[in-house]
Amino acid sequence: MRPREFMTRHWQRRPLLVRGALPDFAPPLSRTELFALAARDSVESRLVRKRGSRWSLAHGPLARSALPPAREPGWTLLVQGVDLHHDGARALLEQFRFVPDARLDDLMISWASDGGGVGPHVDSYDVFLVQARGTRRWRIARRFDAALDKRAPLKVLRRFAAEEDYVLEPGDLLYLPPGWAHDGIAEGGDCMTCSIGMRAPQRGALGAELAQRLAETYADDVLYGDAGQRATATPAAIPPALAAFAADTVRRLVARPGAVARALGEVLSEPKPRVWFTKRTAPRRLGAVALDRCTRMLYDSRHLYVNGESVQVRGKDAAPLRRLADRRALDARAVRAASPVVRKLLAEWLAAGWLCSTSDG
Repeated sequence: MRPREFMTRHWQRRPLLVRGALPDFAPPLSRTELFALAARDSVESRLVRKRGSRWSLAHGPLARSALPPAREPGWTLLVQGVDLHHDGARALLEQFRFVPDARLDDLMISWASDGGGVGPHVDSYDVFLVQARGTRRWRIARRFDAALDKRAPLKVLRRFAAEEDYVLEPGDLLYLPPGWAHDGIAEGGDCMTCSIGMRAPQRGALGAELAQRLAETYADDVLYGDAGQRATATPAAIPPALAAFAADTVRRLVARPGAVARALGEVLSEPKPRVWFTKRTAPRRLGAVALDRCTRMLYDSRHLYVNGESVQVRGKDAAPLRRLADRRALDARAVRAASPVVRKLLAEWLAAGWLCSTSDG
């Protein structure tokens, strides 16, 4: 199925199972490499175990000695943001960029022993589940009892009845929209699954982040004044004039032309937590460049957004920078043809570690 057809028929609507979606697919990294990532401070990882009806959860970093033996049934290791640390994982994520980058979250990889899983649950985001090694049985349902198991340290549905049941083998893909209950259980052990998650900002959380960004760039230093305020017998009551001043302040924050759009771009391009960039020495002569794995780059009609910062671009300068954002790379010819303003930006981003030089031309 072509991406356009998928987005029209299934995106945010209904699940889709694609057998052999990635023919001859091999895991982007080995079990040993995944376990090594889980032991690092800069990587988010979790260990989920089930013994009988009891669940346990441990957060990383998780040394290999903290993990159960591979043959012990009923446990799962989940490693978040693998695309930030491994080129092969980033390459897999690239195949799902028919969805806007503003929605693209990360690639999580889980390894499970026989019977391992995280229990029946519901996600608030779209997810593509690619089976990388072994087999996993997925049970899904649109209608379900939302009550949670209060004894579990993670959000596990207390009662779950599947409406559909699939066994995925390497290369198979299952897409699930938000709000579908699902339960994935490894069958036979040595099961690796890649989960490409698409973030869906919650209105309240997004509003709070936008308000903070807008306030940081608000230059109005007008103080509230209440000359003429009369002596009061109800000192705990908030003065109506102060409430009106607060409401007017909020209106002014969002009334500035383009302010909300700019704040949104900065929020959406903010790097993931635990991301650090290594400064580089920019070459004397710029050649081909590519975005660092961890760099988030977006744009709108007026600005370019890189790792939480915004740059206003105009005229011909916008084209190569937008091409860099869309393709995550610029060849040497495009770099040489760019204006001095663009080349200066590229040099600054190289020095900051947001870009890297490549061997092209």
